[in-house]
Amino acid sequence: MAGTAVLRRLTWQPATIAEVVPETDQTRTLLLDVPGWPGHRAGQHVDVRLTADDGYQATRAYSLAGAPGERPSITVVGVPGGEVSPYLVEVAEPGDQVEVRGPIGGYFVWEPMPERRPLLLVAGGSGVVPLRSMLRHRARLGDGTPVRLVYSVRDPGQVIYRDELESAGAEVTFVYTRSAPTDWPEPVGRVDRSQLVRLAWPPAHEPLAYVCGPTAFVEHVAAILTALGYPPTDIRTERYG
Repeated sequence: MAGTAVLRRLTWQPATIAEVVPETDQTRTLLLDVPGWPGHRAGQHVDVRLTADDGYQATRAYSLAGAPGERPSITVVGVPGGEVSPYLVEVAEPGDQVEVRGPIGGYFVWEPMPERRPLLLVAGGSGVVPLRSMLRHRARLGDGTPVRLVYSVRDPGQVIYRDELESAGAEVTFVYTRSAPTDWPEPVGRVDRSQLVRLAWPPAHEPLAYVCGPTAFVEHVAAILTALGYPPTDIRTERYG
């Protein structure tokens, strides 16, 4: 019956862009006004649909960037040649309307636990968006769950939410895959086993891991964590691309 209830509410709704916040040179956060928004959980996403003048429609899924209790928002990275993201990043303005369907998802979500199991967040690129929702949720509740965030991104200019992440009360490590600042302590390249041995919570601490990013990145990180001793049931993954 719970599944039926969820299906019933997943209808398309008009959403008005209330505010646009630049994040990087190719990334923007769009705050949305959605009449009757039912609220969401940290880690959920929405479908966004655009309709052209000739009736053609294109739909993409975007993680919700804000915490539960905040206005729904999405953070969009422009993809050259894309059908949806170029409009949302380069054209859309406050007052414009899109359609949304959601919130969606019940697996890749986080709520504080009484035992405060340590939280490991691993992001690749825009995979940081739902993890930011979790960090905001934790902050709004004043929750003391220990958190470590490992954020893999091509170069310093592509880091989304840098100032917010660095003041979120978590242990944050950036891993740059293409180029890094001078004297950066971490090696340039993709996240590897030796880094996660140092940066992840030891399995003995019984942490929960959330990994989000491109499919290859997520599978790579999840395989390392499993090899380090994380039970697969304690590794939650969200893939895109």
